[in-house]
Formats: sequence, structure tokens, C-alpha cells
Amino acid sequence: MRTDLFDYELPPERIALRPASPRDAARLLVVRPGVAPELKDRSIGDLPALLQPGDALVVNDSKVIPARLIGERVRGAARAKIETTLIRREGAERWRALAKPLKRFKPGDRIRFGHESRVCLLGALDATVEEIGEGEVLLLFDFHGPVLEEAIEALGHVPLPPYIAARREDDERDRIDYQTIFAKHQGSVAAPTAGLHFTNELLAALDARGIALHRVTLHVGTGTFLPVKAEDTAAHRMHAERGEVSAATANALNAARAAGGRIVASGTTALRLLESAAGEDGKLQAFSGETSIFITPGYRFRAADLLMTNFHLPRSTLFMLVAAFSGLDRMQRAYRHAIEHGYRFYSYGDACLLYPETNP
Repeated sequence: MRTDLFDYELPPERIALRPASPRDAARLLVVRPGVAPELKDRSIGDLPALLQPGDALVVNDSKVIPARLIGERVRGAARAKIETTLIRREGAERWRALAKPLKRFKPGDRIRFGHESRVCLLGALDATVEEIGEGEVLLLFDFHGPVLEEAIEALGHVPLPPYIAARREDDERDRIDYQTIFAKHQGSVAAPTAGLHFTNELLAALDARGIALHRVTLHVGTGTFLPVKAEDTAAHRMHAERGEVSAATANALNAARAAGGRIVASGTTALRLLESAAGEDGKLQAFSGETSIFITPGYRFRAADLLMTNFHLPRSTLFMLVAAFSGLDRMQRAYRHAIEHGYRFYSYGDACLLYPETNP
């Protein structure tokens, strides 16, 4: 399909720079094909009433690491300011990272992050550049394992999405705000943003309604923010992300569906992982590994019955996914409605509850 079909104009003031407070006070646009009206303005707090007893809510429990590291390149007496964003662990002491400005990096360079006395009383966090790639480098850190994790936690910055980072610096509030209450397994460099709307009070209300909570893990990469540059979606190369669905979770979700419940994916990350773990018959199996599934209109969904998700960037793979789920024309109408009615967009913004086009 032509990529420009997934374009739309968003006024800059619609981009949320901070989340709603409390989190479940955010707005929720319900999109239900085949039902009049197809668009309803609700709130996240209405979610228990919108779902049914026996439904199974699936959330992503990946934890965002403070992956943005600011430091200097040390080459003899010469110093140069640099910035890296960790994107993929490749061992106890190695990370692949986006780097800028890339021209300041060469194999063998020493990189110093932080300063004396901040990291485990061992001095600054140092690394050696092992490889240079296209826009990225492979860093060999002097620390490894838990000590390295502690150093990154102490020195790193929250990797806010570019549309927020371009308008303000990250701060201590973001260390809490840009993390879901489900966060457990470290590995994401972007938040699974649908999960940001949940509070303990909302979870208690969902439980009282008879809606079970299930956890999967998909470590979100920076590719989630990248627009599709190819003129046709068929030419786009999807980024890979590592995820896991346990056998116990797969069996529980299969049982919920067999009993008449619906699988409700919280976020496109959970949905993509579930679809990667589903067989042709829709039955889920244990999954562990990388997925690069690219969902565009025409895809037959097997594992998810409803999708709760934020509003996504134009020409992004995520907008293509929601268009596949509820229909391209309908999602264009939904986004126009959201813009006209003051919804807040992107990571810290409001959300949609989507019903599938083929099963209203």
C-alpha cells in the first residue's frame, strides 16, 4: 500500500508533554465498527464497564532503562561531547547504541560517561568503541552485569521520544511517568505507552468486574518512533524486538477464549507479540525470541479481539497496525475526531479502545 495513505496533519499543541494525573483520568476514544455511533468519547476510568466479565487483559511488563547516556570521547588529550542511546544488549558488558554525532566515533575510542564518585565508588563509567555501524556503535563497557546496570541507572537519562525531547529536557518526574506500573523486566528504550494509563485503583476495578490480567514481555526498541520512508509499505524493513510469552500465559489466554472471553491487548507491543505467538487457528503457544511482524491492512488477526492503544504518529508502523485492526478510513475519521475534540496525542497522551473491523 502507498505510505501516504497513512498520513495526517497534527497540530503541535496536540502533542502531550506530560501525562494525565491521575493516569486513569486520560480520555478514551471508543472506536466500534458497525455500531452507531462508531465513535464514543469516554475515559480510561470507564474501561471496566466497557469490558465484560471473562475478558482477559494482556499487558506488557517490559521496563524502560535510562538508556540515554551523555558523555565525552577521549582520544589522547582531545575531548569531544557525544551522546549515545543504548538499543540492544549483546552480552554482560556490551551494548549496541545509537550515537551522535557519529563522525566523532572511531573503533578503539574511549568514551567516558558521568564523573568521579557517582558510580559505585568506582569512578566514571567508561567504554571502548568496538565497532561502527550505520548510525550506531558497539560499546564494550569496563563494568559488566549488575554493576553495569547500576551505573546505567545512576548516569542514564530517560529516553524520551523525539517529539517530547525536542521540546523539553527529561527530569526526575519522567523516571516515574515514563514507566508503567507493570514494569519488571529491563530492556525497553521506549515505554509500552498504553500501559501508562493504569493505576492500582483501575486494576482493582477490573478485577472486581471479573477481568483477568495477564503479562507478556516485549522489549520496545527505538524503531517504534520511525516513520516509514519507503513510498510503498511492501518495501519497508521492520525492526526486530525481543519478547516472551510463557506457556502458562498462553494456556490461560486460550482457556479464557474457549470460555467465551475476549483477549484485550493493552498496546500494540502486546498485540504484536500475541500475533507472533499465535498459530493459524488462533491458539497461542509459548514464545521466546525476536519478532519483526509488520501488520498492515489486509492482515488477518488471530490472537487479539480488542486493542487499547494510544494515538500514533503519521506514516508509522503503529498507525498502519491500528488501520489494519479497525479499518484505514475509520481510523482516519477517528483521528480527525480526536484532533477536533482536543484529545492529547502520542506517548503521554490519551488512548483508543478499538474493536476489529471484521468482528464489531
